[in-house]
Amino acid sequence: MTRQTSASVPLASWSHATVDVPDQGLEVTRSANDAERADIVRALPLAALDKLQAHYRITALAGGGWRLKGQISASLVQTCVVSLEPVPSVIEEPFEVEFWREVSEPDGEDKSILEGPDVETLAGDEIPAGRIVFETLAGALDPYPRKEGAAFDWNDRARDAEKSNPFSVLMQLKDKE
Repeated sequence: MTRQTSASVPLASWSHATVDVPDQGLEVTRSANDAERADIVRALPLAALDKLQAHYRITALAGGGWRLKGQISASLVQTCVVSLEPVPSVIEEPFEVEFWREVSEPDGEDKSILEGPDVETLAGDEIPAGRIVFETLAGALDPYPRKEGAAFDWNDRARDAEKSNPFSVLMQLKDKE
């Protein structure tokens, strides 16, 4: 998997320097502007992104790590995979990620990776809140949006012909003689 450079990831400017996180934590509510929403629409399979808001808190953890925990709220439009009509939807999705300077694998523990927050290695001294918001939105999208009542009704004529009487082809040849 190739990772995009921070400059090419939408919302890359939503980063916070670790030195700017006060002892009591940093609480942020942020909405994507028109240009940021347009970047996201180009990066994801979206017809429109009317609203994207994130509310999150960054707190320092004992041992030198940071926790980014919050929720996104988005109003967007995807394209129906059947009819190609617009499918509006609202997404409310939580996220929680811990950032550490060094991340080690658990020693002999049978702990599921699905338990607890995601853990990432901190690259530099910036907490990439915007990248996490973008990835949370991307992961919450319906991969096959379908407008209510849209049905895929396709008939394969060749297959239907095969299902008919196998002797019907011979009958057609006999009629030509």
